Amino acid sequence: MKKILIATLATTAVTLSFAQNPLSVHVLNLENGLPSPNVEVTLETQKNGKWVQLSQARTNPQGRITALYPENKTFDKGTYKVTFKTGDWFKTQKQNSFFPEVPVIFEVDGSVNHYHIPLLLSPYGYSTYRGN
Repeated sequence: MKKILIATLATTAVTLSFAQNPLSVHVLNLENGLPSPNVEVTLETQKNGKWVQLSQARTNPQGRITALYPENKTFDKGTYKVTFKTGDWFKTQKQNSFFPEVPVIFEVDGSVNHYHIPLLLSPYGYSTYRGN
């Protein structure tokens, strides 16, 4: 019963984090099926044809960043880029990899309150999609 209560509280906390911040990411290692902790991730927005960095963070032990968008800014419509520093992460795992980083460029159109970008990662490939 205690484990169920702890799991429910953890899920609720993650859900509330998603609700409070408009952008989250999650990195999973496809090679072993485990989360990828400590992956550096940057968020940029496109202004006048140039990328402007908004934030930078590292994934937690569950491979997540639940609040990547800066709290003091409005999540405006526009083009954004999340860059996962995968090459650096694989080096810390003592593994070779092909992609030094994975940039994910996406459009915010204001149709939803929260955007979630999962990255499924292996040393020689990756996949991403718009999550929820």
